[in-house]
Amino acid sequence: MLQVNNVSLQYGSKKLFEEVNLKFTKGNCYGIIGANGAGKSTFLKVLSGEIEPNKGDVTMDKDERMSILQQNQNAFDNETVLRTVMLGHKRLVEIMDEKDALYAKEDFTDEDGVRASDLESEFAELGGWDAETQAQMLLSALDISSDLYDAPMGELDAKLKVKILLAQALFGNPDILLLDEPTNNLDIKTTRWLENYLMDFENTIIIVSHNRHFLNKVCTNICDVDFGKISMYVGNYDFWYQTSQLLARQQRDQNKKAEQRAKELQEFIARFSANASKSKQATARKKELEKLTISDFNPSLRKYPFIDFKFEREIGNDILIVDNLTKKGYFENVSFTVQKGDKILLLSEKSTVTTMLFEILMGKEQPDSGTVRWGKTIVTSYFPQNNSEYFMGCNLNLVQWLSQFSKDHYEEYLRGWLGRMLFSGEEALKEAKVLSGGEKVRCMLAKMMLEGGNFLIFDDPTNHLDLESITSLNNGMKAFRGCMLFTSHDQELMNTVGTRIISIENTKVYDKNITYDEYLDAVAD
Repeated sequence: MLQVNNVSLQYGSKKLFEEVNLKFTKGNCYGIIGANGAGKSTFLKVLSGEIEPNKGDVTMDKDERMSILQQNQNAFDNETVLRTVMLGHKRLVEIMDEKDALYAKEDFTDEDGVRASDLESEFAELGGWDAETQAQMLLSALDISSDLYDAPMGELDAKLKVKILLAQALFGNPDILLLDEPTNNLDIKTTRWLENYLMDFENTIIIVSHNRHFLNKVCTNICDVDFGKISMYVGNYDFWYQTSQLLARQQRDQNKKAEQRAKELQEFIARFSANASKSKQATARKKELEKLTISDFNPSLRKYPFIDFKFEREIGNDILIVDNLTKKGYFENVSFTVQKGDKILLLSEKSTVTTMLFEILMGKEQPDSGTVRWGKTIVTSYFPQNNSEYFMGCNLNLVQWLSQFSKDHYEEYLRGWLGRMLFSGEEALKEAKVLSGGEKVRCMLAKMMLEGGNFLIFDDPTNHLDLESITSLNNGMKAFRGCMLFTSHDQELMNTVGTRIISIENTKVYDKNITYDEYLDAVAD
């Protein structure tokens, strides 16, 4: 068990968290969430001992071992791949090195023999005889070729290093596992493997992640860093999010009686009482949920943009027909017809393929052959992956910038749309050219809402967005009643929005009305 006792951390006048008291117990997976800058990764460093809190302490049961996913990909460049994995259990490697040094001595003494005997006993207790095999099994599961086991880490590609460092963190069945953004730079196959591995993991896991699908799959508890506090809730990310949204609505309606609020919350908790990630813990989770009352929750201080795509012109029967479209170096003979209600997730191993198809559909690029035919009732709105042309060298403030895309040019009207995207007061007068990546994305989404398209095209829209904005965009895309083509790297968005999958790989086109999870299962068979 890992216990946090009255921990407070402050940098100058900024308080990250104050008087935190938490227990992390065996068999549970804890997701740490919070707005950017709230202190999620810093809290992991407090748990690991890398950062000392200003007040309080962190204690761990005697003889328990903690393992941490290393963030510095170059830290082991002078080590071999296999040894890097085994260094996840430092004491085990120390014993191995000391044994090798003793047995290599030419003047091996009786004292050396006693020491070697002690080391052999400890080595066996730590599972040393199976250690190399376990390390190899982890590497194999992560698709690391055995040809690379003796290769220096410094010679490897960054994507391979990420997998090897993940294997290092998992090696030796640690009692407490700390993972900071473990799915970053992982392919979908490896991410799914990690999900299954962690769901079967019997010890304590603590994770910081922006991957909502991953948090929903593996977490039994959520720790919310907010209000300068860290509050723990039973359930996965969706449970926490729905709870926080419910309570925010309740707070806005002060006329409702407390009894009614409690009843609504109890009904909500009942619906999610079986939502634990691990079936063996479902009964315990249900009992904990039944004990919760409205006083256990505070609505979040986070700000969610309001994203709601509406259109005036109804869609006719003819929407979009793509016939034998070819662009050399990208794809050949791509054909598909969009039907009413289609929300098509476009997939390809190369993002340049999907981007080129979108650019051709929008008339920004020309195909080598084939045709694109839009229906007469269709009004398109496009979110490009590269939005620099909309902001580069632009001397307009945000009100003026948004006015370019609006029929109504009144400042109050435009400020209303900017306010939805969290640009209020003086923020609305910022120059468009100085915006951050996430701010530019929110401006592009405001532009799309103003355009009122009944056919939306999104090319990886979650890039640069925080978790709150991604959640709002996800909800807006799900609620949209028109047609849609999109790509994304956010697995939750892909699975909950897409109703049809089109995958393009060279001359092969996969096209089926299934969800993303169903597609992954289909291609894995």
